[in-house]
Amino acid sequence: MPDAGSQPAAARAPFGQRLAAAMAARGPLCAGIDPHPSLLAEWGLDDDVAGLARFAHTALEALSPVAAALKPQVALFERHGSRGLAVLEELLAGARELGVLTIADAKRGDIGSTMAAYADAWLGEGSPLAADSVTLSPYLGYESLRPAIDLAKETGRGVFVLGLTSNPEGASVQHVGGDASVARRIIEATRADNAPDGVVPAGGDRGLGPVGLVIGATVGPALEELGIDLAATRAPVLAPGYGAQGATPADMRRTFGGAWGQVLATSSRGILAAGPDASRLRSAAERARDELA
Repeated sequence: MPDAGSQPAAARAPFGQRLAAAMAARGPLCAGIDPHPSLLAEWGLDDDVAGLARFAHTALEALSPVAAALKPQVALFERHGSRGLAVLEELLAGARELGVLTIADAKRGDIGSTMAAYADAWLGEGSPLAADSVTLSPYLGYESLRPAIDLAKETGRGVFVLGLTSNPEGASVQHVGGDASVARRIIEATRADNAPDGVVPAGGDRGLGPVGLVIGATVGPALEELGIDLAATRAPVLAPGYGAQGATPADMRRTFGGAWGQVLATSSRGILAAGPDASRLRSAAERARDELA
């Protein structure tokens, strides 16, 4: 796969197109790179910057040939301070060199110039933290994310907006409103941003747009109960919860129904527990990929 991430924005294919190509070539697996202190210990590594760097490098080398995308959990690099963020920068640069897409799991969300600064950091040309996409929190209002959404479109990058999460606390906000739930309004807002040339397709067009959604793999019947039509949004769907968190491919096919082709299933601990041996890590990722396919 070409190293599209290092190309100038004008030459870079749109994010949805690049993600669809990666999923077609490698399957719908997103491998999380989550250097939890407990995992560092299981790998025989110290909970310091040297251990973090070894963990990140091993995961990158083992998983990049298998996964459609890699998703580093930003908080677990941030906890090591500026040197931890330097390791993240090296990981993102390494992924670009290897031609694998990245999703910075940062869950940023703010207003005005602050949101614009977050957008520049994670999506801007020349930023050392620039990834192919970044996760965003819309709970200051979907339009508060506009600087990041617009910059993603300009640079051929993408965003994943929290839509419907499976943590128990999420329902107290996301499900409020019944047929006009918070989750439904956020999810439906992505449709216009993913419409080619601003024209919302009447049906049948399943090409992926630049504005993705984070939908928990374990939300069960919530999509149906809230009247949410994911397929109509053309949004790539990042679905955490596959593997160690309990969701099986059969569960996910039932949950996502006609939007299954948009789903990028995330597994972190279920794969990383096979480390630190790189060949075992790669084998675990291959099993997950084949199970999803």
